[in-house]
Amino acid sequence: MSDSIIRIAMWSGPRNISTAMMRSWENRSDTAVVDEPFYACFLQATGIVHPMQEEVLASQSTSWDTVIDQVLTTDLPTSLPTGLPAGHATRQAIQYQKHMTQHMVSELNEEWFSTLRHAFLIRHPAEVVASYAQKRDQVNAEDIGFARQREIFELAQSLGFEPPVIESRDVLMNPGASLRLLCSALDVPFDEHMLSWPVGTRESDGVWAPHWYESVENSTHFAPYVEKEISLNRQQQNVVDECLDDYLALKECSL
Repeated sequence: MSDSIIRIAMWSGPRNISTAMMRSWENRSDTAVVDEPFYACFLQATGIVHPMQEEVLASQSTSWDTVIDQVLTTDLPTSLPTGLPAGHATRQAIQYQKHMTQHMVSELNEEWFSTLRHAFLIRHPAEVVASYAQKRDQVNAEDIGFARQREIFELAQSLGFEPPVIESRDVLMNPGASLRLLCSALDVPFDEHMLSWPVGTRESDGVWAPHWYESVENSTHFAPYVEKEISLNRQQQNVVDECLDDYLALKECSL
C-alpha cells in the first residue's frame, strides 16, 4: 500500500446524490473511485434480498477483510477513467470510496478506518423514504442507514478529526461552493472538473447500476434542486420519524 495515497470514505445512505458525487470525484484526473465495496458482504451477512442479488454476490467478495485487503488498501490503477477526454489523466493520488452506511452490519476494521479521511453525505429522511419507495416496495429505518451513519460519524470524530458533513440539497443548490468547502475540509485541492462529467456508464460502476443509476447515467452535472411535494403513508412516515433525530444531529455539523 502506498502511503502517498489519500483515501476518502464518503458515508451516505441510499437515494441520495451519492452516485452523482462519485461521478464528480471520478472526473478528477487524480482520483480513482470504488463503488459500494461492501454491498455483497452486506447481502451475504443479512440474507436480505435486493434487486440483481445474484449479480452483486458474484461481482464482489463477501469477506469484509478481503474487500479491505484487495480493494481498499491497494495501490491505485493509472488507467484513464472511462469517458474522460484524452490527455486528462495523471497518476491518481486519491481513492474515493463510496460507502452505504446501511451496508456496515459488521464491526468496522479499526486499523483500516483510522487511515481514511471521512466525509458524510446527508439528505432529509422524508426525501430519502419517498425516493426509496419508488425502487422497493417496503422500507424500514435500517434500510436507509441514518442510525448507523451517526454511529460512524461519532467514531470518525473519536479519531481527533472533525469530519465534514454535507447536505445534498446544498450541493444541488450551489455545487461549486459546496464542493470547495468539502475539498477544503478534506485537505485536498478543489478541481473544476468536479462540476461536470461525460454522460454514460463507467467501468467503475457496480453491476447493480442498471437498476439504480439510470438518472446519473443520463446526467452531465448535478441537477438543480427542485422542491418536491412528498406524500407518505403511515408506515413510511413512521420510518421518517424514527430517523429524524439522527439526521438532525448530523445536520448540526454540516458545512
